[in-house]
Order: sequence, then structure tokens, then C-alpha cells
Amino acid sequence: MSHSLNIRQGSWSELGDAAGEIRRSVFIDEQQVPIEEEWDGRDPECRHFLALDATGRALGTARLLPDGHIGRVAVLQESRGRGAGLALMQAAIDAARQRGDAQVMLAAQIQALAFYERLGFIAEGETFMEAGIPHRNMVLLLKN
Repeated sequence: MSHSLNIRQGSWSELGDAAGEIRRSVFIDEQQVPIEEEWDGRDPECRHFLALDATGRALGTARLLPDGHIGRVAVLQESRGRGAGLALMQAAIDAARQRGDAQVMLAAQIQALAFYERLGFIAEGETFMEAGIPHRNMVLLLKN
């Protein structure tokens, strides 16, 4: 399970090649997100996270924006259910807490609400459409 996972964090210039491949596979190919919505130009300002298996193969990615939003959480289809998403989220939450953020936020796809609720996130507001997919905003207060 997740005991063989390693989480790397770094800049887009360090991790962007691998992170971009995962996002292209999950969001553009699998979920049909328009390319121009996926590549929003904000990656250089974000902290990026990669989940690597024991052989060093990248399985998933996430990013933490300067304002405390966690986004672009993606795990390759064949690697889901093995703890990569959880490990990525915990790394992003820890990074936000370490830099002193009071809370982290995200826009969750409706089918992922329960996943984020297990991490302590609370859904707020109405369902909205983003890239043709229903989402809800969620927030997690951090105790520094």
C-alpha cells in the first residue's frame, strides 16, 4: 500500500515535467478538461507535490497555491486506491501549515467529496460547474 510511496515537493521547474504528464492524462485525456482551462499559467507560483512509487515512477500530483488553495490533485487511473491521493493531500496540508496558512481550500469534484471529507474538509456553498464537471468548494481550518 502507501508504505512504498515517496512524496517529493518542489517548484514547477523541478517537478513540472512529471506533474504535467499526470495532469494531461487525468484531466485532459480522461476527464476531457479543455487544455486552456488545465494550463492556467499559475504553476510557476505554486508548490508542487509528486507521489512516487518504490521504483521512482510518478503516480500522482497536487499543487498548493500562494493563497492556500490546493488544486490539480490527480492520480493516474491504474494507481488509484493505493494511498497516493491521501499522501499528496497530507503533504500539501502540512506544507501550508508549516508556512503559517490559517486554512486550505479546494474546489472538489462532486464524486471526490467523501475523499476530502475524510481529511477533515467541510463543503461550503452551492454546486458549480468547472470545466464541465460539478464541483463544490471545501475548506479545512489549520491549527498551527
